[in-house]
Amino acid sequence: MPDRYDLPSGFRWGAATAAYQIEGAVDEDGRGPSVWDTFCARPGAVRDGHTGAVACDHYHRYPEDIALMKGLGLDGYRFSVAWPRVLPAGAGAVNPAGLAFYDRLVDALLEAGITPLPTLFHWDLPQALEDRGGWLDRDTAYRFAEYAAIVADRLGDRVPAWITLNEPFVHTVYGYALGTHAPGRTLMFEALPAAHHQLLAHGLAASVLHERRLEVMLSNNLTPVEPASPSAEDAAAAAAYDALHNRLFTDPVLLGRYPDLRALGVPDDIYGAVRDGDLDLIHAPGLDGLGLNFYNPTRVAAPTAPGLPFELVDFPDVPHTAFGWPVVPDALRQLLLGLRDVYGKALPPVTITENGCSVTESTDPDQPRIDYLSAHLDAVARAAAEGVDIRGYYTWSLLDNFEWAEGLFRQRFGLVHVDFATQKRTPKASYAWYRDLIAAHRIRPASATGG
Repeated sequence: MPDRYDLPSGFRWGAATAAYQIEGAVDEDGRGPSVWDTFCARPGAVRDGHTGAVACDHYHRYPEDIALMKGLGLDGYRFSVAWPRVLPAGAGAVNPAGLAFYDRLVDALLEAGITPLPTLFHWDLPQALEDRGGWLDRDTAYRFAEYAAIVADRLGDRVPAWITLNEPFVHTVYGYALGTHAPGRTLMFEALPAAHHQLLAHGLAASVLHERRLEVMLSNNLTPVEPASPSAEDAAAAAAYDALHNRLFTDPVLLGRYPDLRALGVPDDIYGAVRDGDLDLIHAPGLDGLGLNFYNPTRVAAPTAPGLPFELVDFPDVPHTAFGWPVVPDALRQLLLGLRDVYGKALPPVTITENGCSVTESTDPDQPRIDYLSAHLDAVARAAAEGVDIRGYYTWSLLDNFEWAEGLFRQRFGLVHVDFATQKRTPKASYAWYRDLIAAHRIRPASATGG
């Protein structure tokens, strides 16, 4: 039986997924196209020409997947609502069949004793909004708030807490700056208005949710950044990268201001996107919890070529996941302590809303994933013991899924193996390990309270 770790008795155990990665049914029941449908149709955009058109067929197989969650003993399930399934054109007419699917999903989760934790935006912007500028267009933020109200009015009587956005850093950089994700734009730093408009959307939607007495979170991919050497040049490069990756998306929400972006060459108004009152809209609603998605730390050196003010370099002498990401579990503890030290009383309770690793299908018996999860949960427990208020842990992911530009087969993050040809689900060794860990945590002595 796995170690129980020293975590608070009310700690919530969960697993996470995202709509486009698992639902499939992209042409069914009135769903409109998303930027990912369009991107996947672009030759060469996704490995082997794969798409999320079927993915895990969760739209039809969700009862089977909820049975797997119940078998794990999960407290919570984090999923995302597909904006184009609810509003096929991104705004205007609501698709009743789309809302009805999430009605069924929420009711089935509650019947299984699992608390739903929905994310309103996990990168699948309706293509109709992208055609009008996407997140580069300020109006998209206001359409997002309208969408949030529609979904909250339908599900809020049963769903107490909501995540507005997932990983605005990744969506901005990969989708709008580098073009390796949908919508495939290559604007470099001029993509940053998309970051501001996502944060504005968060603030507007948070007000909508708070008006309905619902709790609000925002989940971002955060990473501790370390310089590659003690040199002043590497330290400056690390600070510039930290401002871009971490503080650009956390300071406005928690402190009501942007970090100093001069090292990036970005103007204070982020290329005209920031208007008077915007930071109040972003900051004023407040957060009931901060969602933290963590996979690996980042090591940064001064640039060796013109262009970016930093250069990402690898960590020597550490293991790597199948994705090539360095495995440094204590970096999660360092990140949590760093958030506490930087933000102090402004930091709300933290939930780990994603953490996991890709393991190749040939790896047997799934031991690298077990080792990864075990070490990172130990890091969470140590951070809790040092005073960080951590409320829960959602592993990524319940199922092998459509892993964005990597397609279907290469990067498998799931506790459950999915045969994408037959849709057969097979729990892996990590599924049994996580199940036993959750059970062990629940039966520990009542006096154990963690940090």
